[in-house]
Amino acid sequence: MQFMMIENFKNNDPLPVYQRARAEGRLTPDNLEFVDSWVDAKLGRCFQIMRCDGRALLDEWIAQWIDLVDFEVISVLSTAQVMAKLEPQL
Repeated sequence: MQFMMIENFKNNDPLPVYQRARAEGRLTPDNLEFVDSWVDAKLGRCFQIMRCDGRALLDEWIAQWIDLVDFEVISVLSTAQVMAKLEPQL
């Protein structure tokens, strides 16, 4: 499964997040894969793709950051997955 993480930095302050990441790494549990991320130009939000077998691993990771970030989690499909799913109807 892939998840789009929309992370709103608390107090619009990314600095504590990047300080922790520098000191401790991403803190991802085994079998949770970081794919890629982007930060908006105002440095208030991060958008990242994470991959794992289920939501439990993601929740474990979120618990490491919840003091610094408010999360929105969206399960997403690749375009190829959507095309395969819709193929019978096309």
